[in-house]
Amino acid sequence: MQSWPDVFAGFSKLKVLIIGDVMVDAYIWGVVERISPEAPVPIIQVTNRDNRLGGAANVALNVLSLGATPILCAISGEDDNGKLLDKLLADKKLSREGIVRSTTRPTTVKARVIASHQHVVRIDQESDQVATAGEEKELLSRIEKLLPGCDVVVFEDYDKGVITPSLIAKTVQWAKEKDIPTVVDPKKRNFLHYKDVTLFKPNLKELREGLKIEVDPREMTSVKEAVRLLKDRLAVEGVMLTMSEHGVFIDHRAAQKLIPAHKREIADVSGAGDTVVSIAALCVALGLTAEEIAFLSNLGGGLVCQHVGVVPIDRNELLEEANRESAG
Repeated sequence: MQSWPDVFAGFSKLKVLIIGDVMVDAYIWGVVERISPEAPVPIIQVTNRDNRLGGAANVALNVLSLGATPILCAISGEDDNGKLLDKLLADKKLSREGIVRSTTRPTTVKARVIASHQHVVRIDQESDQVATAGEEKELLSRIEKLLPGCDVVVFEDYDKGVITPSLIAKTVQWAKEKDIPTVVDPKKRNFLHYKDVTLFKPNLKELREGLKIEVDPREMTSVKEAVRLLKDRLAVEGVMLTMSEHGVFIDHRAAQKLIPAHKREIADVSGAGDTVVSIAALCVALGLTAEEIAFLSNLGGGLVCQHVGVVPIDRNELLEEANRESAG
């Protein structure tokens, strides 16, 4: 294994272009003391409200937390929630140079109501319509301008329509011409359009839906065959499959490795995929081995699951655990 302090020092020198669906994660915290007389539902007495950056913007927060420089390319609405997103980006000193303003779609907001550390309900405001030709052209213009000088590209796809097949193809082509690696956190709609990327990171559900096959995570033969099939279909250099309690399996540049999951007190899995892809992208940019990429990504994904709500990884906590696990 690498010297993890050296790896983390390397993170600080990297610039990451993040393309995808940005959103606001809104939280309403409260307590339940009685049931409504109007319907058999709990009454939430609100104690706190909070707005956070979500989706691709949460990937940016994770990249920032790890010491690297994130550059977001995305679409937000010309609405009050778009202004709120701008404020949240400004609060974290994140540039909105790559953000395209849309008059045809709302800014995505996911509002979670949480009572006594339990999710009660989630309310989504969004559109999943494919970006217009004009929006795609403007977004590609921002990508073309911002790509030079970046060390890795992350596609953070939440199936909201911002990422299109033609945008994927053009961006991957530009990245290849500049020898910049590309890392993907996919969803169903564009699953089979991410051809020729460096590292493709589906979870088990996405893999099953994307290839329309059954995969048993308890049987490594089944996992390896599915990953091999995926690599062939997409002509990608590597696949890192996250399998929740069954760990992480990576097949990257002729190396294969299964990293078992760590036993933890899981409070909330929201945002864990954002953390995993952020860490993986930085590791790929530094040229780490398949085992090192999966090892550190697996650790980070587990650590953020111990917190309620979507939170970015804590750099110092991750480094301490990496050192401890490597020494053990």
